[in-house]
Amino acid sequence: MIQDVWMVPALPLLGAVLLGLFGGRISARVAAVIGAGSVGVAAMLAVWVAVNWFNAPLPGDAVVVPLWTWMTLPKFSAVVALLVDPVSLVLMLVITVIGFFIHLFSSEYMAGESGYSRYFAYLNLFVASMLLLVLANDLLVMFVGWEGVGVCSYLLVGFWFEEEKNGEAAQKSFIVTRIADIAMLVGILLLAVRFGTLDIATVLQGAVASWAPGSFWPGVVAVCLLVGGLGKSAQVPLQTWLPDAMAGPTPVSALIHAATMVTAGVYLVVRLHGLFLLAPGVLQGIGVGAAATVLVAACAGLVQSDIKRVLAYSTMGQIGYMFLALGVGAWGAAMFHLASHAIFKALLFLSAGAVSMRLHHEQNIFAMGGLRRKLPVAFGGFLVGAVCLAAVPVVGCGFFSKEFLLGAVWGKNPVLWGVGIVGAFLTGVYIFRAVFTVFLGDAVEVSGGYGVRVVLPLVVLGAAAVGFGWLQAPGFLGGAHIFANVLAPVLGGAASEAPWWVTSVGMTAPLAGIGLAYALHANGFWRRHGAAAPGVFRRFLQGGMGFDAVYRVVFVRPFLWMVWALRDDPVDQAFQVLERAAVGLHQRLRAEQDGKLRRYAGWMMAGSVATILVVVFS
Repeated sequence: MIQDVWMVPALPLLGAVLLGLFGGRISARVAAVIGAGSVGVAAMLAVWVAVNWFNAPLPGDAVVVPLWTWMTLPKFSAVVALLVDPVSLVLMLVITVIGFFIHLFSSEYMAGESGYSRYFAYLNLFVASMLLLVLANDLLVMFVGWEGVGVCSYLLVGFWFEEEKNGEAAQKSFIVTRIADIAMLVGILLLAVRFGTLDIATVLQGAVASWAPGSFWPGVVAVCLLVGGLGKSAQVPLQTWLPDAMAGPTPVSALIHAATMVTAGVYLVVRLHGLFLLAPGVLQGIGVGAAATVLVAACAGLVQSDIKRVLAYSTMGQIGYMFLALGVGAWGAAMFHLASHAIFKALLFLSAGAVSMRLHHEQNIFAMGGLRRKLPVAFGGFLVGAVCLAAVPVVGCGFFSKEFLLGAVWGKNPVLWGVGIVGAFLTGVYIFRAVFTVFLGDAVEVSGGYGVRVVLPLVVLGAAAVGFGWLQAPGFLGGAHIFANVLAPVLGGAASEAPWWVTSVGMTAPLAGIGLAYALHANGFWRRHGAAAPGVFRRFLQGGMGFDAVYRVVFVRPFLWMVWALRDDPVDQAFQVLERAAVGLHQRLRAEQDGKLRRYAGWMMAGSVATILVVVFS
C-alpha cells in the first residue's frame, strides 16, 4: 500500500485537469463533486497509508517511492520520487483531511459565484502541489511543488479579479514570495553544485560529512533556504503580503493562508534540520526573527477591524511560535503546533466565513454583534477556535501544543520563552476582543441559514480541535507523548518538561488576556475605540508596524522611478540613433543620384585624386 502513495497527489491533480478542461460545460453540482470528491478520496487513501505505516512500520525510518527519472546530466541527476516517513505522513493527513472539509464548505459558500468550476480547479491544483511539496524526496521536485502552491495562491487570492484591490493583493503576495523564492533557488543550486544531486537524504549526509558546524558554506545555504521559508510563511521581514491576501474567498484563507501553505517554511526547516544544525548562527537568527514576528503580529491584531485580518495576523504570530521552536532545535514541538494550528485556524476561518455568509459578506467586526443566539453553529466553532488560539488551559489543542512548544523553548532560551508569554497574553486579548464584539452585545439582523456542507466541517473540526491535543499531554495531565513518539525516529525524542512555575505562568497569561478583553468589552471600550477615527499610532499598528510604508519608500518608489526614467529604453535609443544615421546617410546619397553626368564625372575625378594621394603619402 505504501507504494501506492503516488495516488494521493494524483487524485486532486486529476480533478484539477478535469475541471480545467470541462469546467465550462458541467454543472455546479458536478464541479463540486469532482473538486471535493477527488480530495475526499485522496484523504481516505492518506489515512489508509498512514494506518498501514503505523500498524506495520517498514524497516528503516523512511520509504522512498521512485516514480521516474527527471533528468540525468554528467554531474547532476534528479529523480521524481516520493518520501514516506512520519513527518510527511502527518502533513499528508493535515493537507488532505482538512482540505476535504474546506472543499466541502466551499461548495456551499461559493454557490452562485461565477467561476465556480474554476475555483475548484485552482483549489484542487493547490492541494496536489502542496502534497508534492511535502512528499518530495528531491529538493528540485519540492521546489516544483513550492512554486505550484505560490501560483495557486496568486490565482485564488485574485479570484475576484474584477475588483482592482483583489488583483493588487494577488500581485503583492506573488511578488513578495517570488523574491524570497529566488533566494531559496540559489540555496538549492549551491547544494546541487556541491553534491551533484538534490536527493534530500544524500544532501544531508554529504553536508554533515563535508562541512564543519559553524563554517561558511552551510551558513550561506541555510540563509538562502531560510529566506524562502520566511517568505512563504509570512515571517518578519517578509510578512507584508499575508494580511492583504485575505482579499480571496474565506475558504481559500482557511486552506492556503492558515492550514497549509504558510507552514511550508516550517516544514522546510524541519525536513532539512540536519543542515540547519550545521549553521548555529542561523538558528539563533531564526529565534530572534520569530520573537519579532510574534510581537508584531500580536500588536497589529489588537487594532484590526476586519475579522479576516485579525485571523491573518494570528496566523503570522502562531507560525512565529513554530519558528521559536525551530530556533532552539525543538523540531517535534514545531510540528505538533503546526498540526494543531492547522485544525483550529481552519475552524476559525470557516466559522468567520459562516458569519459573513449570513451578513452579506460583511467582515467588519464592529458591524456585527449579538450573533451568539442567531448563529449558534458559527459561534460554537469560532469560540472553540478562539479558545485553542488563546491556549486556554486544558480545553483545546492549542493549549497542549503551545505548552509543549514553550516548555521546549524555556529549556534552551528563557528570553524567547518570555516573548512567547507576552505573545500568549496579547493573543488572548485580541482574539477574544473579536469574540465579544461579534457574538455578544446588541444583535444585528441576519439572513438565511446553513446547510450540512457548512455545519459538518465546523462540527468535525471543532471536535478535532478539542481532542487532538491529548496526543501530547503534559505530565500533570497524564504525560502522553504519542505525537512525539511518532516523529521520534526522524526528529529525535521529546523535549523535557518545564518546571511547574513555568507551566503556571504559561497557563495564566492567556487567561489574563481574556479577562482584560472582557473588561474592555464590558465598559464599551472596544466599540468606542473602533468607531473613533484612528490616530497616528493606531494607524501604525493597523498597517503592521509600518513595514509596508518602509518598503514603499525603500523599494517600490525607487523601482517605479526607475521604470519612469527608463520608459524610453536607452538600449533601444542607441539603436534608434544608428537607425536614424543610416536613414539620413541613405537620403543624402540618394539626393546625389540626380542624373547629371558632369557631377558624376566630378565625383569620379575627386575619388581618383584622393586614392592617388593616399597611395603616395602612405
